[in-house]
Amino acid sequence: VGPPGAGKSTIAHLIPRFYDISEGQITIDGQDIRNISLASLRAAVGLIQQDSFMFTAALEKNVAYGDPWADRIRIEEAATAAQLDQYIEGLPLGYQTMVGERGVSLSGGQRQRLSIARGIILKPPILIFDDSTAAIDARTELTIRSSLQQTAKNCATIIIAHRLSSLIH
Repeated sequence: VGPPGAGKSTIAHLIPRFYDISEGQITIDGQDIRNISLASLRAAVGLIQQDSFMFTAALEKNVAYGDPWADRIRIEEAATAAQLDQYIEGLPLGYQTMVGERGVSLSGGQRQRLSIARGIILKPPILIFDDSTAAIDARTELTIRSSLQQTAKNCATIIIAHRLSSLIH
């Protein structure tokens, strides 16, 4: 938790090596992340950001972006954990509904929930939530956090937030 500009997102971007540190080291299980291949490191670290890019494609394809071969059950489980399932099921075309470029057909909270579903579908051993619930109301955020306790129970989880309530669990 910290004010804007304090470096919270910078730390989140250092872990998957979006850029390298200039001194010191970051380790995971005692291994310097500079000695791990980028592909291996990024497969192990799921970064769920406040803003993510949405594609002009069906909702199911946007959820399964990181794993295009994910089956429908995994897609629905991820959407349920992110509290996006009821919205999708209420649409006439459901999971086949097209998302406009950059997610223009979705609200800010819906885009963030889609981003959460996208991150958890991959089941990485490390999950980083970088202010990923800022546009979601507190009640829905609490429900998401509850479902993530089960979904991400075997993950190391880092939560970066402006609201202290985001860190209750």
